[in-house]
Amino acid sequence: MSYLTKQYKFCAAHRYWNPNWSEAKNYEIFGEDVRIHGHNYILDITINGPINEDSGFIINIFALNEIINQHVIRVMDHSQIQSDIKWFDKKQPSTENMVVFIWEQIANKIPKPANLYSIKLRETPTIFTEYYGPEGK
Repeated sequence: MSYLTKQYKFCAAHRYWNPNWSEAKNYEIFGEDVRIHGHNYILDITINGPINEDSGFIINIFALNEIINQHVIRVMDHSQIQSDIKWFDKKQPSTENMVVFIWEQIANKIPKPANLYSIKLRETPTIFTEYYGPEGK
């Protein structure tokens, strides 16, 4: 089985806040991230599957680009995640939740026999989240 990873970039803003907590608890858990701030996200999409004998590819990269651009980049780029994307209405805009959101947007759109294997989302040079779908690796 072969694995192909394609990298994408987008910019978005967010803030952490739990309305069920006091201001003091929000600051205790989230620190200064209770304020709106932005990141330059780096998104790695990994696809696995058999190599097509005619093309030599697991997936047509143009098709993958269209899926990601339409269902992820156009939705998330230059957004204020927690207020612009309905899915986050009752969820924190953490990378942990963002990878689940992205998976749900694209997993069933990857043309077979290729499969979405994993999503890695880097928020800063020192923090990222990897997700292998609801069933894990």
